[in-house]
Amino acid sequence: MKLMITTAAVALIAVSAPAAAQMGRSYSPPPAMPQTTTPGSMAQPPQPAANGQPQPAAPGTKPIHLSSKAQKAIIDLQTAVNKNDVANIPAKLAAARAVAATPDDRYAIGELQLKASLAAKDDPGMFAAVDAIATSGFVDAATSAKLYKSLGGQFYNAKQYDQAIAAFQKATTVDPRDTEAYTLMGEAKFAQGQKVEAATDFQRAIQLDVASGQKPDEALLKRAVSVAYEAQSPMAVDLGREWAAAYPSPDSWRNSIAIYRNLRHPDEEGTLDLLRLMQVTGAMTSPHDYALFAEAAADQSNFNEAQAVLDAGQAAHLVDPSSPEFRDIFAGLKSKPKATAADLQAAAKMSPSAVNLLHIGDRFYGMGDFSNAAAIYRQVLSKPDADKDVANIHLGMALARSGDKAGATAAFNAVTGPRAEIAKFWLAYMQQHA
Repeated sequence: MKLMITTAAVALIAVSAPAAAQMGRSYSPPPAMPQTTTPGSMAQPPQPAANGQPQPAAPGTKPIHLSSKAQKAIIDLQTAVNKNDVANIPAKLAAARAVAATPDDRYAIGELQLKASLAAKDDPGMFAAVDAIATSGFVDAATSAKLYKSLGGQFYNAKQYDQAIAAFQKATTVDPRDTEAYTLMGEAKFAQGQKVEAATDFQRAIQLDVASGQKPDEALLKRAVSVAYEAQSPMAVDLGREWAAAYPSPDSWRNSIAIYRNLRHPDEEGTLDLLRLMQVTGAMTSPHDYALFAEAAADQSNFNEAQAVLDAGQAAHLVDPSSPEFRDIFAGLKSKPKATAADLQAAAKMSPSAVNLLHIGDRFYGMGDFSNAAAIYRQVLSKPDADKDVANIHLGMALARSGDKAGATAAFNAVTGPRAEIAKFWLAYMQQHA
């Protein structure tokens, strides 16, 4: 007897659209598993046409051939399920399982068990049915994963998060490349308060997208960053940098740098280097950004750069010299000496220490003279007492601003230790400006 079954029991349990798509990538709860009361297509075998030949299978269906050994038991189970004969379904199910001999048999039994479990709202039964379908050998991994995701959505919406996580985990097991399954599992863990674990799942989904050559959805990146940062997890730094690299904007750069600063608490030198990055990425969008940058530069006696920052803030209509926030900064800078290029060249010839030479380069940088700044930073690197990590970051910044991508990349890649993470932010910027 030839029966027709819709592939993967979609007549009973279906994901009508990808779950994440239904969620609009805004990460509202996953979709519920549709609970239909109509039987699967196996409930009605194809009827002969007038010429006595079977009609072609409907699109989207797959023919199934029951073994002679299991056929009667499966038909008996189908009859009980269709009549909702709850008293006899368990015995009929056990009898059918006992004689199942082929993938087709096992699949048919799983679909009938699923239909019965849906009608009875039997959660363990639904899980067992999907397991039976997934392990039947009749469906592929992608179809099995889709069933587990839909089942997980059912549990999620019922706030049964342990079961939802288990279902989504099964989806990732049968199809390890299913990014949506990791995303949904992350949401279920987040609903349980497992923020670090949720962020880890989101990160895995992002990694799978990248590995497959796809650009991760920005909403997923933002969600991962948000959850990781809420958990105060170190992975928030990497995720934030990935977000800014994939979707560069003043908002992504500003937030990713703020996350790094809040979690890593860089020293004054590191803070200045990050503020300089905010400047070139257009991420300085508030008066406070300009005030912080100007004060940090002035604290290093780099009055040229501090003044240049305030001038840029005025041009952007974000700095008001008469406002309480800036009045004292402007007054303080007014009396401070501003070095000229000639002053700096003369100072560089006086064999200064590595630290003083670095500061000369920083003043060239603050004046926008990136070529001379780079030359000075190279001199710093030749000094035995130089902080080579700081010097390489500053060399990379100067080369980046002067358009030497290869040289800047090499300088940033030479940075080691704690400052390497700041260099990675600059490298992400460099990748956007080929």
